Amino acid sequence: MDWYLFVIVVLFGTAVLDLMVGVANDAVNFLNSAVGSRVAPRHVIMIVASLGLLAGVLFSGGMMEVARKGIFHPRYFTMPELMFIFLAVMLTDVVLLDLFNTFGMPTSTTVSIVFSLLGAAVAVSMIKILNGDGTLLDLARYINTGKVLAIITSILLSVGIAFCTGAVIQFFVRMVFTFDYPRYLRRYGGLLGGMALAVITYFALLKGAGHAAILPAHVLTWIKTHTWTILLGGLVFFTILFQLLLWFSRINILGPIVLVGTFALAMAFAANDLVNFIGVPIASFQAYVFARASDAPLTMTMEVLEQPLPINIFFLLAAGAVMVGTLWLSRKTRTVTKTEVSLGRQDEGFERFESSQLARIVLRMTTGVFENVVKIVPGTARTWMRARFETGAGRTVVGADGKVPEFDLLRAAINLIVSSALIAWGTSMKLPLSTTYVTFMVAMGTSLSDQAWGLESAAYRISGVLTVIGGWFFTALLAFTISSLFALAIGYLHGIAIIGSVALVAYMIVRNLKVHRHREMATEELELLDLKRVSDAGFAVRTCFEHTGRFLGVVREYLDNCFEGILTRDRKLLKRLRRETSKVQKWSNTIVSNIFKTLRLLQHEQLKQADNYAHVVNALQEISESLRDIIMRCHVHTSNLHAGLLPSQRKELQRIRKCIDGLLSDTSSALLNQSPFEYRDVAAHFINLKALVEECDRRQVDRIRNGTSKTRLSVLFYGINNACMKIGEQTMQLLTIFSETLHLGQKN
Repeated sequence: MDWYLFVIVVLFGTAVLDLMVGVANDAVNFLNSAVGSRVAPRHVIMIVASLGLLAGVLFSGGMMEVARKGIFHPRYFTMPELMFIFLAVMLTDVVLLDLFNTFGMPTSTTVSIVFSLLGAAVAVSMIKILNGDGTLLDLARYINTGKVLAIITSILLSVGIAFCTGAVIQFFVRMVFTFDYPRYLRRYGGLLGGMALAVITYFALLKGAGHAAILPAHVLTWIKTHTWTILLGGLVFFTILFQLLLWFSRINILGPIVLVGTFALAMAFAANDLVNFIGVPIASFQAYVFARASDAPLTMTMEVLEQPLPINIFFLLAAGAVMVGTLWLSRKTRTVTKTEVSLGRQDEGFERFESSQLARIVLRMTTGVFENVVKIVPGTARTWMRARFETGAGRTVVGADGKVPEFDLLRAAINLIVSSALIAWGTSMKLPLSTTYVTFMVAMGTSLSDQAWGLESAAYRISGVLTVIGGWFFTALLAFTISSLFALAIGYLHGIAIIGSVALVAYMIVRNLKVHRHREMATEELELLDLKRVSDAGFAVRTCFEHTGRFLGVVREYLDNCFEGILTRDRKLLKRLRRETSKVQKWSNTIVSNIFKTLRLLQHEQLKQADNYAHVVNALQEISESLRDIIMRCHVHTSNLHAGLLPSQRKELQRIRKCIDGLLSDTSSALLNQSPFEYRDVAAHFINLKALVEECDRRQVDRIRNGTSKTRLSVLFYGINNACMKIGEQTMQLLTIFSETLHLGQKN
C-alpha cells in the first residue's frame, strides 16, 4: 500500500501542473472579450477574473463525480487498476495541454480529460480481458459508451451552432448600433444591457452554481425550475437600471457588462472545468482511502466511487489559489489569449497563421455564395447596410488602458451574451458542451459579421480557425492514444513504467518551456511597432529605418550561415536555414506594412519623399527573395549529394562572403544608429563586391571551358554570385535613400 501512497503523491503533483497548464489554455475563454476590447487596464481584468475563479471553485464539488464514473464503470475495477488509469490520464493531460500552450493553440481541457480517461480505461480493460476469460465484446460493459457518444456529438454540433449564432446575432446588433454605437446606445442600450445581464446572471446561476455541493438541494431545484422567472425578472430589472444610467450618467454600460460577463465565465470555468484538473487525483485519493479501510485493499472493487462523495473544501481552495497564481504569472496564458484575439481583431496586421489550400478553397466558396446572395438584395438596401457597417477608419478609439483595442466593447458584450446563452441552454438540455468550443466559435462568428475578415486577412484568419478546430479533434486522438500507451506500460511494468513515465513527462515540460521561450522571442521580433498607433510621421520614418537596419542584420546572419553551410557541406545547417526562410520574409512583409502606414501619415508637402518608400519596398522584397534563392540552391545541391565546390571556387566565395558581410554590417549599423556616416567607406564594400563578382565570372568561364566545373556546380556558383550581387545592389539602394533622408532632416 505504501507504493500506492507514492502514486497518490505523484497524482497530486501532476494535478498542480495540470492546473497550471489547464488555466494557461482555458483562460482565453473568459479573458478574450475583456482583453481584446481593452475594457479596463489588464490588472483590473485579471482581478475580476481571479474573483470569478475563486467563487467558482466553491461550487465545483458536484462535478467531481464525472472523473469517477462519467467515462467508465468503477465497479469493474480494483484500486490498483484505477491507479493505473488515473496516473496515465494525468500524465497525458499535462503533456498534451502543455504542448498546445507552447504553440499558443487553445484546446478543450474537457476533451483532453475525457479521451484520456477513455484511452486509459480501454487499455486497462483490455489487460483485464486478456488476463481473464473474457472477449472483446466485454469491453462495452467497462466503458460508459453513452456518455462518450454524447460528448462527441455535442462537440460536432456546438462548433457549427456557436459560429452561426454568433455571426447572425452580431450582424443584426451591428446593423442597429453601427460602429458608432454610442449614438444609438442611449436609445436602445437599456434593452441591450437588460438582456445581457439577465442572460449572464442566469448563466452564472445555472452553469456556475448549478452543480454546487455547498448549496441546498431545494435552492438548486428552484433555480432549475424557474428559468423564465429568473430571465424575465432580470430582463425587466436590468433594463430599467441601465436605461436610467444612460439617461442620468455618463457611464458606458458596455464596460460593466463585459466585466460581469468575464466574472461569470471565469466562475463557470472554475465550477465546471476544475474536475478536469483535480477530479482524477481526488478520485484516486478516495479510492485509496476506501481500499485501505477494507480487508482486501488490492482486490476490492470500487463500487463505492459510484456514490455521491463529499469533497474536502481544502482541496478546492488550494486549487483555486493555484489557478489564480497561474492566471497572473504564466506567460503561456498570454500566448494562447493572443492567438484568439489576433484571429478576431478588427484591423489587418501581423497574422499569426499562414494561409492554407483548404482555407483558400473555403474563402472562394464563401465569397461566391456571398456575391450571389448580394445580387438578390435590392440596391438601396445594399447601400443602406453598407452605410451601417461603415467602420470609420479615420476615427481612433483608445481603450481603458490607453491602447488601441482589437475590437470594440459592443462586440465584446455580444461575445459574452451569446456564449453565456448557448452554454446555459446546453447545460439545461444536459448536453456536455465545451466552454472552449462555444466561446471560441462565437468570437469567430462575431468577427466575421464585423467584417474583421477582409480580403487582406480572410485567408489567414480562416486558416487559423481551421487549424484550431483541427487541433481540437487532434486533441481527442492524441489524448486517447498517449493515455492508452501510458496505461499499457504502467499496467504491465508497474514501478519501472511509473518512474520512466514521470521522468519523460518532466523532460517534455522542460523542453516545451525552452521551445516556448524561443517562439516568444521570435514573435516579439516579428511583431514590430504597429505604426497605426503613431501620429508622428517623423517618428514613423525613423522607426522604419531602424527596423530595416535590424532586418539587414538578420539577413547578414542568415547569409553568413549559408556560406558556412555550403563551404563545409553541412546539410543539417542548410536544412534548418531553409525552414527558417519564412521568418525573413515575415520580417520584410512587416516592415513593408509599416511603410504603407507611414505613407498615410505623411503630409502633402512631404509626399516628395514618398517615391523613396516605393524603392525601399522593392529593395526589401528583392533582398528577402535573393536570400531565399541562395539558401534553396545550396540546400538542394548538398541534399542531392552533388559534387562539392572546387578549391578555387571556395577561395573566391570566401572573398565574396567577406565583401557582402561588410556591406550588410555597415549598412545595418548606419540605419540602426541613424547618425552621420561616411558614405564612401560603406559603398567601397559594394564596389569591391562588383569587381570581385565580375572577376569570378571570368574565371568560372575558364573552368567551364576546361571541364573542371560540371554543369550543376557551375549553376550553383553563378546562382550564389548573382544573388549576392542583387542583395548588394538593393542594400546600396537602401543606404542611398537613408543618406538622402538623413541629409534632408539635417537641413530642416
